[in-house]
Amino acid sequence: MICIEPHPDFPNIEILEQTADAALEHESVEAEVILSIILTDDGQLHELNRDYLGIDAPTDVLSFPASESDPETGARYLGDVLISIPRAAEQARAAGHDLQGEVQLLVVHGVLHLLGHDHAEAEEKARMWAAQAEVLERLGLGHIKVREE
Repeated sequence: MICIEPHPDFPNIEILEQTADAALEHESVEAEVILSIILTDDGQLHELNRDYLGIDAPTDVLSFPASESDPETGARYLGDVLISIPRAAEQARAAGHDLQGEVQLLVVHGVLHLLGHDHAEAEEKARMWAAQAEVLERLGLGHIKVREE
């Protein structure tokens, strides 16, 4: 189950559920899982980035993995993905594609983090970027290129 907290500047949340499902499928997650996607703003991501990661700056996406299970269903709770819609809009304009594609990229990125991917080391980054590109291609978004950090 994917719970999505919408944002007034991004009303099409159904596409984000499909996007998260595609990332889960790519990573062969077959068991029932729960995750949250929260569409928010720079202020909230700046605060969380500072408080939890020690980085005093806004960012586009943050993932907070969890390792809990729903006591009633046994479904594993993967965690939360938070996305700054204003930052995504800026990045989409800079990259020359639409906001929806950028937010889908950020959902894939966030879900991969929840599943243990990272990009701190070159080898990890290459694997994660390849996984993102494969998911985006499956979604018909091969034109959305993963930004370099």
